[in-house]
Amino acid sequence: MAIIKKTESFGEHLRTLREDAGLTLKSVAEQINIDTSLLAKIERNERQPTKQIIKQVAEYFKVDEKKLQNNFLSDQIAYKILDLEADLSILKVAEEKVKYLKTVHYGK
Repeated sequence: MAIIKKTESFGEHLRTLREDAGLTLKSVAEQINIDTSLLAKIERNERQPTKQIIKQVAEYFKVDEKKLQNNFLSDQIAYKILDLEADLSILKVAEEKVKYLKTVHYGK
């Protein structure tokens, strides 16, 4: 089973899973019920997977869905920071905000 590298994007990890299993884009796309070209674009980080696609990938490759979701979400955060040329200190602010929002909205 392929381990998610911290620096590996969701698309790169998906390609690694597929290639390590010796599968073609077409066969995986058919099994998870999406278009082959969409799968290729996800692997190249040109398109974003939906939550449903992440779930289907996890089930098909028998990998932890939460780890795949975290990998995808970390891509989104990293690209947003790069796009906005934000300082990495924003991550600490976001962490504190998440803690606050959890208590306000979820009582946790």
